[in-house]
Amino acid sequence: MSDLRKIIIDDNEVEVDPAMTLIQACEVAGIEVPRFCYHERLTIAGNCRMCLVEVVGGPPKPAASCAMQVRDLRPGPEGQPPVVKTNSPMVKKAREGVMEFLLINHPLDCPICDQGGECDLQDQAMAYGVDFSRFREPKRASTDLDLGPLVETHMTRCISCTRCVRFTSEVAGITQMGQTGRGEDAEITSYLGETLDSNLQGNIIDLCPVGALVSKPYAFTARPWELTKTESIDVMDALGSNIRVDTKGREVMRFLPRNHDGVNEEWISDKTRFVWDGLRRQRLDTPYIRENGKLRKASWPEALSAAAAAMNGKKVAGLVGDLASTEAAYALKTMIEGMGGTVECRTDNAKLPAGERGGYVGNATIEDIDDAEMIMLIGTNPREEAPVLNARIRKAWTKGCKVAMIGENVDLSYDHIQIGSDREALAKLAEMDHSDKHGKRGVMIIGQGALNEADGDAVLATALATAAAGQSKVMILHTAAGRVGAMDVGAVTEGGMKAATEGADVIYNMGADEIDIAAGPTVIYQGSHGDRGAHRADIILPSAAYTEENGVFVNTEGRPQLALRAGFPPGEAKENWAILRALSAELGQTLPFDSMAQLRTQMIEAVPHLAMIDDVPENTLPAAKPKKMGKAAFRNVVSDFYLSNPIARASELMAELSANAKARAGEKIAAE
Repeated sequence: MSDLRKIIIDDNEVEVDPAMTLIQACEVAGIEVPRFCYHERLTIAGNCRMCLVEVVGGPPKPAASCAMQVRDLRPGPEGQPPVVKTNSPMVKKAREGVMEFLLINHPLDCPICDQGGECDLQDQAMAYGVDFSRFREPKRASTDLDLGPLVETHMTRCISCTRCVRFTSEVAGITQMGQTGRGEDAEITSYLGETLDSNLQGNIIDLCPVGALVSKPYAFTARPWELTKTESIDVMDALGSNIRVDTKGREVMRFLPRNHDGVNEEWISDKTRFVWDGLRRQRLDTPYIRENGKLRKASWPEALSAAAAAMNGKKVAGLVGDLASTEAAYALKTMIEGMGGTVECRTDNAKLPAGERGGYVGNATIEDIDDAEMIMLIGTNPREEAPVLNARIRKAWTKGCKVAMIGENVDLSYDHIQIGSDREALAKLAEMDHSDKHGKRGVMIIGQGALNEADGDAVLATALATAAAGQSKVMILHTAAGRVGAMDVGAVTEGGMKAATEGADVIYNMGADEIDIAAGPTVIYQGSHGDRGAHRADIILPSAAYTEENGVFVNTEGRPQLALRAGFPPGEAKENWAILRALSAELGQTLPFDSMAQLRTQMIEAVPHLAMIDDVPENTLPAAKPKKMGKAAFRNVVSDFYLSNPIARASELMAELSANAKARAGEKIAAE
């Protein structure tokens, strides 16, 4: 403890790390210091001057607490701890002066500004400002930027805190935003008027402390005090980002990130943030039965008895979709296996080993990336598959971590060593001596692109053997939010998808929309959107989307998390477990639970680690020897980031973003 330093802040004595800034030391002491430009996940700019404090015995002027470290403070004349004051008359006067300057050019937009009610400037003007202004000059106005279809700009409100510039260049890894001009002409702008090219750009809306950057799709639709806020989990990728769902009546109005240092810090991807319009469109809200080649509306009793009649005495296969909660997967498995059928969740043919948790989850946590010295990517493009995880890898790279890659050579937003693109490169790597890596913190990230070909098990075995030789931790990067949970409850068939569906008379498809089912078997589709699965279906049972029911989702590192219901399914649609429970009664094989609580209790009895909500269970990697692989190059699984699941494909905004991304990839300027 000797390396800690004592410091007195407003008569509170605290011991802190001397490398801390004064603003952080004040947080340790439980004292709030106002700030606009400072953000703990970005570099220090020190340009808003709102966080001024008085250092006793220092220069006779206030000091910016975000830019001064504890080690810079001088002790008192007899060696007493340094004294800092955050509420002295000098500090109060300085803050009032700063606030008065910030408001000189700030427009009185509060009644029509989307930030109203959630605005740092409003809050701090109330708490630290004065109730008058000495300026009678006309206010300066700025032209608004076009940053694309996601972020709406009102640059007259901008206070030049540069948070957006620092986020885009440091975290998102793009260099399109900056500040030009000096003095009154200083303004935040984008390079040559470009729109932002990043799938993390929505985070600058949360970062902006005023109403200069607001959400374009959400603009003028609701006020924060009208919204019901529900904490939940995102299912757009397998990272399990913690989100808050804001609803107004029965409509989801927006998604916001929640802070979780172990998963998504406080960032979310643009698909996570803006997919909410897809929850309203293309919804299945009533059961359907296909007659004479056409679907007709039906009642629940009619649809359930038709489904039961189709399934009774037949060979049934159950498919678990990518967005299904763990409870839904468990209920489907219990029902179908009770009828002697087979269930499969690896609908993309990924060769994930059933039963060996370390083989389909790995033993690395997301936080292991933070202090890794080496990261090896195999058959994955994390920028498309899990953008927030990619930002974390970028953060490790900025600290000096070396990133190497076997797979498609793509722009990851940071430098990496491209070892090769095919299985041969992995085989050569496996043959090398890795003893020099011992004692170094290494993480190997294996993507689904490495595992979903015919030789996926050989690729996995070779990668695991290589990791073991170099004493690296392993993370299996999934793309489907429901996959790990479905694997945990054993919704798998020996031999995979082919073995599960071979010879099946009836296929019970629970939200698997990424596959084509050949003609022949009767298809019962249970899902929320009229996507590919519903088009092929003979009977449709409409179900809830992820914001409309409670459920456990297990993320890519194996952490079970709770998604809570924020609204109710539209029309006649029902929760997934309730549909399966009702159908099982119709089949004469009633499932042994009558509520979500009973279902969850049974599931946890069968798979105890699912009770470890928000903890990552320890996993051991299966012992593996390199096996003979094929020759093919690795292919990344996400071809279109914005259209990767039925909810995203129902969203008009995602369609626009996808078209923009294609246009941007296609057109090259002459100089290039």
